[in-house]
Amino acid sequence: MTQLDTRQAPPGELPRIDAAALRGVQEFYAAQRWTDGLPVMPVTESVLAGFLAQTSRAPGDVVFRMPHLDRSCTVRSAAINAAMAGCLPEYFPVVLAAWDALTAEGYAGKGIWQSTTGTAPLLLVNGPVRERIGLNSRGNVFGSGFRANATIGRAVRLTAINVFGLHPHELDQATQGTPAKYTCCIAENEEDSPWAPFPVDHGFPAGTSTVTSMLVRSVIHVEARHTTDPEQLGRDLAGTLARTGALVHETISGCLVLGPEHAHLFAAAGWSKADVRQFVFEHAVNTRARLAEVGKDAVSQETRWRLPAGHPDAVPGSADGAPDDVVPVLNSPEALLVVVAGAHNAGVSAVAETFGPRGGPPAVALVQDPPDAPSAEQTPTAQEGTP
Repeated sequence: MTQLDTRQAPPGELPRIDAAALRGVQEFYAAQRWTDGLPVMPVTESVLAGFLAQTSRAPGDVVFRMPHLDRSCTVRSAAINAAMAGCLPEYFPVVLAAWDALTAEGYAGKGIWQSTTGTAPLLLVNGPVRERIGLNSRGNVFGSGFRANATIGRAVRLTAINVFGLHPHELDQATQGTPAKYTCCIAENEEDSPWAPFPVDHGFPAGTSTVTSMLVRSVIHVEARHTTDPEQLGRDLAGTLARTGALVHETISGCLVLGPEHAHLFAAAGWSKADVRQFVFEHAVNTRARLAEVGKDAVSQETRWRLPAGHPDAVPGSADGAPDDVVPVLNSPEALLVVVAGAHNAGVSAVAETFGPRGGPPAVALVQDPPDAPSAEQTPTAQEGTP
């Protein structure tokens, strides 16, 4: 057993540890393929007990299933992988809520994580839990530097690898993948938003801690510092969403992650989130001529995937209510979600291209408060564990 020496180190010096033994444990974990390619934290029974103390759920309760693989994840397995990912125990209720949201979302359990497209979960956290555990909702929200954001998203990916066997080149068949396959967890910047928090829009009381799950193919930067006209900004967002490279199916879905400046620009013009969705829905279109240029001017009559019009399985795509030469990329305003995140310092937003319901309620789950029982003492030792 390798024990971390927690005594105060002299100024400028690192704490004393048995580095060779710790390295040996890390290499053992790597040899078992219990990692995402980065080092993971060793887990002992005392560490695991600290995580399990954060929930009233039994260790054997199932939190997520992949029936086509005949595999499921229990609370215990989720806790082990959260600890390996570097989470603190107090993050674990958020991790469990993420699994609840992924269950409600539905697509991840049907094999889409194994897709060649390389989809990955985007987790959105709302409510008081953000401040309680130090989740970043402001500058560099999609980037590095914040333990809670980094490790909560990573806990989901490590579980996908260690419990469900989604190793690259094996069950994970992503052609190129995405950085979100390491981690993608953000918090909504409720304080700098001119609107109600995201879960309030979907029936949750204000002040509720929630996790919303989306599956994303990509997150695209939108630079728009040049305008104070909401229609110009709306068309910029619509043009980003309607890019032909995103059109795999007849229609798509998406999430606008608005920087606070852009959110306030819309709000100052009297626009609600529903107004933003409606405007972008109406303007996120292509012409048939433009789609013909890239061979996507028709759809398969069987799968509704986009095809050239000359393909033997091709039929014209539907465009109810639109002129014959205009092809919407969204089937309704509800296929678009709107959240606010990032620093209040520039005209920058993002479009997350999602794989999921083209409308209907988003997958939002409550973060359950931990029981009153104190957490077990956690000793960061380097014993072998099993994901």
